[in-house]
Amino acid sequence: MIYLDFEKPLAEIEGKAEELRALARKDSAMDVTREAEALDRKAETALRDLYKNLSAWQKCQVARHPDRPHCQSYIDALFTEYTPLAGDRAFADDHAVMGGIARFNDRPVMVIGHEKGHDTKTRIEHNFGMARPEGYRKAIRLMDLADRFSLPVVTLVDTPGAYPGKGAEERGQSEAIARSTEKCLSLGVPLISVIIGEGGSGGAVAFATANRVAMLEHSVYSVISPEGCASILWKDAEKMREAAEALRLTAQDLQKLGIVDRIIKEPVGGAQRAPSEAVDAVGKAIAAMLAELTDKKPAALRKDRRQKFLDMGSRGLAA
Repeated sequence: MIYLDFEKPLAEIEGKAEELRALARKDSAMDVTREAEALDRKAETALRDLYKNLSAWQKCQVARHPDRPHCQSYIDALFTEYTPLAGDRAFADDHAVMGGIARFNDRPVMVIGHEKGHDTKTRIEHNFGMARPEGYRKAIRLMDLADRFSLPVVTLVDTPGAYPGKGAEERGQSEAIARSTEKCLSLGVPLISVIIGEGGSGGAVAFATANRVAMLEHSVYSVISPEGCASILWKDAEKMREAAEALRLTAQDLQKLGIVDRIIKEPVGGAQRAPSEAVDAVGKAIAAMLAELTDKKPAALRKDRRQKFLDMGSRGLAA
């Protein structure tokens, strides 16, 4: 278990419980059951208390936890007959973006998402989920296919933001993001998006300009990272806690503002503590959102999507 900074008190309790059990394994005559169970109860209470009222910055830390289920985990668990499609047919295949045709509850769909990787090797291969222009152009190609064959599109968003490197800028990063966002708006099929971790900047919006947008309880979604915001506003990246509060990037804040439609509850302690529970909850949310859109005609879907984004923020302003 990887513990976050604010979880240190919990780490101490769980560490003591594990030490007791390790001693008992070495000495079969030692009975530590009662003491270990007492520590387990204390740890469970501490975990609930810690996650009851997380700050915006703490939610950022949870959203970035390396053990949270990533795009590949959701595809493996929720989709069957997944056939990956690669390349943008112009430059290259970007491994930060994965997608293809699959079945969701036996219904053909197109699934597209950011993949961060789960260890050093795969994180480098997937560029930590930061897509280059060819990644967004691949997504456009897959959305075109989905539109042509009347397949609903499901996007899974988990990115710190689009890759800001020199090569990406030379190949038209901002244009690719804009085209992907435009493609989302023009689709005549249902488009469902779930923020499963980080939803960073235009790199997230390019996948999340959807009819229905859901967020996991401890995920975040913002125009810039707290560190980036702090560096620009205060010339000090260490002010990321203040920036996180100001950005209103939590699922709870964004639902109040009308940016997202649904919050998907996570297991106590975050999706990283019970990945299969989190994946199942996302599956149920996707099914419910698709059911809301199934009978809508293409023109109605486009109008619904356009109006959704025109209305953004009005709920928060009215309050």
